[in-house]
Amino acid sequence: MNGIQTFLELLKYVVPALIVLIATSVIVRRFLLTETKIKQLELLREKQDDTIRLRLHAYERLVLFIERIHPRQLVPRIYHSNMSVAELQAAIVVSIRAEFEHNLSQQIYVSRMVWDTVRQTKEQELSMINSIASQLNPEDAGRELHKRIVDYLMTVDGQLPTDTALQIINEEAKSVLLGEA
Repeated sequence: MNGIQTFLELLKYVVPALIVLIATSVIVRRFLLTETKIKQLELLREKQDDTIRLRLHAYERLVLFIERIHPRQLVPRIYHSNMSVAELQAAIVVSIRAEFEHNLSQQIYVSRMVWDTVRQTKEQELSMINSIASQLNPEDAGRELHKRIVDYLMTVDGQLPTDTALQIINEEAKSVLLGEA
């Protein structure tokens, strides 16, 4: 009987200790899981903030690209008084293509619609420049091409491709800022 009494006496101390150990284990496990989830949410939030910053930077770069290839900005920046039509045309084409290539990586951060718009705008600007230049003698003074481009800009009906592209980029950038995209 002495062995049973010792065993019962031992159970009297061991059972409550096991209960406390199990309860503590459950509480600590839940606490650690909660802390892990909180850390994961914080990391996710930080990554989203970084992603939004990258996307907004891409929109900024694309707006700058569109502004730089707009004929009102591009032609005066490139034109020199001693250029011929052919030289001015070539310089404009090279500049547009170089600007575009410089911004190729931005397509990663923007929607397909925005990137397609940017690409189409570049092509339309090149087409417009080449079309106007083809109507002139390549050896004529570059100011003739410059004048024809300015005349075209003043007489065009509706929005220019660059204006449309800027509008699309701005709308998408605003939706990213508002958390809609």
